[in-house]
Amino acid sequence: MNIQWYPGHMAKTRRQMLENLKNIDLVCEIVDARIPQASRNPDLDEIAGAKPRMMVLNRIDLADPAQTAQWAAHFREKGWAALETDSQHGKGTERFAQAARTVLADKIAQWQQKGQTGRAVRVMVAGIPNVGKSTFINRILGRKSAKAADKPGVTRGSQWFRVGDGIDLLDTPGILWPKFDDERTGLLLAATGAVKDDILDVETLACKVLELLSVRAPAALAARYRLQLPDEPVDFLGYTLLEQAGRNRGFLLRGGEIDTERMARIFLDEFRGGVLGRITLETPEDYANAGLDD
Repeated sequence: MNIQWYPGHMAKTRRQMLENLKNIDLVCEIVDARIPQASRNPDLDEIAGAKPRMMVLNRIDLADPAQTAQWAAHFREKGWAALETDSQHGKGTERFAQAARTVLADKIAQWQQKGQTGRAVRVMVAGIPNVGKSTFINRILGRKSAKAADKPGVTRGSQWFRVGDGIDLLDTPGILWPKFDDERTGLLLAATGAVKDDILDVETLACKVLELLSVRAPAALAARYRLQLPDEPVDFLGYTLLEQAGRNRGFLLRGGEIDTERMARIFLDEFRGGVLGRITLETPEDYANAGLDD
């Protein structure tokens, strides 16, 4: 899964973000709570520089609550603010304005000392495609201003929005980085739909996600698809599970062959939609143990 996906508009967005940064007080990064590290853009640390940071763990309704809390603590240890949200249903987004002001309390105090009491806090909102960034902004604004869709690459241009309580938001298009350094990152992004399905083989992806869930959420996986998970390691575990699930669903082609492509698509749709429950696919320890913690 050697994924390289860097459309021209993403390179342009990176340049625009760097140009806008001088006018920004706070950089707010939206990540998918199911994959909080894999859904981060490593370029953003370089882009943001020393600017104050906020991490928004979005889609908490799809992620394991205990793991979400662990990730929030992990980001706070880095000196960043952390906010847990379910933008689709409006949970947690009401705390954004106060959280932003708390991060910038010292700067706001300086403005007040200089008589700049009416100055708005300027926040750059960034994130890779399909982490719910536009939905988050729409919740903050209380109206549908930022176009939202359940597919990557919808927001194409940077836009400023005024929040009623003295905050200006700069919405930036979702950008990925030029090349994923490891297969694991590509797998997690593909699993949650952050990269387009048409650049990957759907059955291969489903097999890899099935293998991952056999470790992360074996009970939920077995219950949903009536699977018999092996006690010992087996070769081609993902495909074995995919065939089991397809047979149990009755997805058979002429001659009795199992329609594994159909099963793969349904499985990925159900996982992404939360049908299997609230599942987080990575922990901070995964990166620390692999020596990848930044």
